[in-house]
Amino acid sequence: MEPSLLCAQITGLSLVAVSAAMLSRPRGMITMVERLLENPPIMYVLGVVQLVGGLTMVLTQDPTSGANLPLVLSLVGWWLLIRGGMLMFVSPEALWSLVDSIELPKYHYLSNIAGLFIGLYLAYTGFNHILDLKTIVPM
Repeated sequence: MEPSLLCAQITGLSLVAVSAAMLSRPRGMITMVERLLENPPIMYVLGVVQLVGGLTMVLTQDPTSGANLPLVLSLVGWWLLIRGGMLMFVSPEALWSLVDSIELPKYHYLSNIAGLFIGLYLAYTGFNHILDLKTIVPM
């Protein structure tokens, strides 16, 4: 199996699952994220995991190949890489300041719907060759 297809399958299904969970219980999930920010060791471990995942995605993709899938995977990889680095190196007070400035509850639905659509695209593209799905063409 091609590495970019495997990466699309794993990342796509993960994004769909996380976004669906975040959308199904918005108040509980916002509270959970706020409580995670209060625990620096867990934030550091999450940062390491995201940094490794982001590095893996960035280093295994060729966004200049002209295909959409490697470009989307590279962008998601850079997002994880930057976010993981922030979780590892930025102080908890600065993270709180950032969360307050972006008004997390205000953009909760928008950010998770975007994650859901990106995840659906990646999962569809990753499994398209295995399931032999037909492309939807408007008439």
